[in-house]
Amino acid sequence: MSEPSFETAQKELEGIVERLERGEADLDEAIRLWERGEELLRFCLTRLESAEGKIEELAQRAAGVAQLPPEDAAH
Repeated sequence: MSEPSFETAQKELEGIVERLERGEADLDEAIRLWERGEELLRFCLTRLESAEGKIEELAQRAAGVAQLPPEDAAH
């Protein structure tokens, strides 16, 4: 099974939180939901950290290009 998108995982996590907050699940189901919620949280945090790293890398590259003298930027 392929990984869900960040948005799909976030939506599922939100649904789990809502169900747990409303107390709709019996104890066994609540435990399963909690465990799934932890998996989804880890997945989402990992994706966010990865995206943050990529954004920082792109910003550093852009800053480096912006600092090059005009004759170096053409090469």
